[in-house]
Amino acid sequence: PHTDIVFLKVHKSASSTVMNILFRFGERHHLTFAFPLGGGYQLFYPNHFLARFVQGFSPGAPRRFNILCHHMRFLRPEVQKVVPSSAVYFSILRNPVQLMESSFMYYKGASAFSHVRSLEEFLTEPHRYYNPASGDSHYARNLMTFDFGFNPNGEVSPERVQLMLKAIEASFDFLLISEYFDESMVLLKERLCWDLDSVVSFPLNSRDSSTKSPLPESIVEKIKAWNRLDWEIYTHFNRTFWERIDRDIGRERLEREVKALRERQAELARTCLQGMGSVAPKDIKDSSLRPLQHGSARILGYNLRQGLDKDTEHTCRRLVTPELQYSSALYKLQFAPKTP
Repeated sequence: PHTDIVFLKVHKSASSTVMNILFRFGERHHLTFAFPLGGGYQLFYPNHFLARFVQGFSPGAPRRFNILCHHMRFLRPEVQKVVPSSAVYFSILRNPVQLMESSFMYYKGASAFSHVRSLEEFLTEPHRYYNPASGDSHYARNLMTFDFGFNPNGEVSPERVQLMLKAIEASFDFLLISEYFDESMVLLKERLCWDLDSVVSFPLNSRDSSTKSPLPESIVEKIKAWNRLDWEIYTHFNRTFWERIDRDIGRERLEREVKALRERQAELARTCLQGMGSVAPKDIKDSSLRPLQHGSARILGYNLRQGLDKDTEHTCRRLVTPELQYSSALYKLQFAPKTP
């Protein structure tokens, strides 16, 4: 199994769920993580990543870490300083239409969104509200382009788009697609030579459906036009994702693997969860399992079944621990003061 991994955690793209998978794998195999300095949760995002943002890195004696997966703005030459040269690089993308809608709900306080009542109002005259110079403008336009390290306000010429796609292809071994999450997990398992249980997950940091509503076609087209660079990235890598599936796995085997994955997840849900599924924040009984609430979104969580034996409880708890709590626990484990 591959143990050296760089995961570019793109915002609002099921990336917290992928991060949980990496946390669990790393913890189980006693791997090291490239944590933000001081145990923070982002690598000084939205600045471009620098090796010195990592706790325990020093240029004099560069230390290599197994897994780099916290939020960062990608900059490959700096990333290469903190991970082994054998590291596998991957990320996950989301349809820019849903991504923008989610971003609007989650980052409602961001300067571009704070003076409008709705996404529709913002898209009617985006330049009236959007100021590229403001520090949080990246949440409002071409967020994936930004996370990959490019200029979200760059011109959309065919040449520039090609350069951007080629640069991503040169840096990343594969990209997953959040709309096909289970299929993506099968590809991840295949590429990293992991077993089924390593890629099993419950959705984390997901939003209560009461705050979601379908977008009218007119809005969809405006979102695509406003996030044209993201749209180019998404459509290109959605196509290459399926080409890779056909080449490396095949549709029949994919179907069998997805079925096995879903059956295992259902089995774990029966074992681990009270009521089989996610619950509203107010209904989460164990405060240590309550995810951070942000913007206008209501972020769901889970309740564990009572009376589980110690090992099962540990497995189940890890599956539903929100990223901030899990990250803190792993940081303490990795940088625990050595006993004399």
